[in-house]
Amino acid sequence: MNHLKTFTLLAVLTALFMGIGYMIGGAAGMLIALVVAGGMNLFSYWNADRIVLRMYRAQPVDESHPNAVVRTYVADIVQMARDAGLPRPMIAIIPNDQPNAFATGRNPANAAVCATTGLLDMLTRDEIRGVMAHELAHVKNRDTLTMTVTATIAGAIAALANFAMFFGGGDDRERPGGIIGTLALMILAPMAAGLVQMAISRSREYEADRVGAEIAQDPNALASALQKIEAYAKRIHNPTAERNPASGQLFIINPLAGTGADNLFSTHPATGNRVRALMELGVKMGRPSLAPVAVAPAPARPATTSVPTTAQTSVPSSGQPRGPWG
Repeated sequence: MNHLKTFTLLAVLTALFMGIGYMIGGAAGMLIALVVAGGMNLFSYWNADRIVLRMYRAQPVDESHPNAVVRTYVADIVQMARDAGLPRPMIAIIPNDQPNAFATGRNPANAAVCATTGLLDMLTRDEIRGVMAHELAHVKNRDTLTMTVTATIAGAIAALANFAMFFGGGDDRERPGGIIGTLALMILAPMAAGLVQMAISRSREYEADRVGAEIAQDPNALASALQKIEAYAKRIHNPTAERNPASGQLFIINPLAGTGADNLFSTHPATGNRVRALMELGVKMGRPSLAPVAVAPAPARPATTSVPTTAQTSVPSSGQPRGPWG
């Protein structure tokens, strides 16, 4: 159903794009907007992993890392990727105290998965496995491709709306709706495209939760992790995400601000809804019900600003237990 919803929303975007072209009435403006938007998104598609990883100062890690926590993190991702039939992704950590994670890359062969040092520091091994299985699910589902197509169409819609005043194929009186219709188009079309983008993003998160829970074979671990991440993310600042809010939808939990419900302007589903869906999946898989997660107060400390080298990177101590793994 989530795949069907995604394709339906993509069809809505396509229909919106075609409708705007008809309303403007000018083929030249539509073609220019499509070429410009397509070129920008194609560049982003081929370079998205490098752009995002550089933005967040991600540090590649492997089994030779000096920190045992990081070595276990790497080993678990490699094992889950193999079990899911995926190529080994590039594995990285981000020096930031806010617990979070994301995946990037244009396809499974060019994918990267990242966790913040805060996530490795605050969650148990099973919870981290659940989170990274969710990110591997995004890779397996080729969600980066889906979002690239969505961004291309939405970008073209926004460009068309901006060009509406200049490429109309005639004066305003000849356009459907005249000047008022054109102004309404310029304002409402990008908003509509953005809302559809957000709906697609939420749909992909639910699907990644489901597939990730199956990869890790533990829906409750992911549900517990989501509750902890949301609680800590609201208290710990992520300055890079704040400076680049468009990258917020990449993360497993919104790094900017929490939301109380699935609404039109949210790129992430409400965590409570995701937890309920995972608990229902856990019951089907024969897992016991998840008890409410008690979250300890987040440690008061400044956000990580220095970038350690790969050989020296270590997970900072928060004073919180790391579970059974050190």
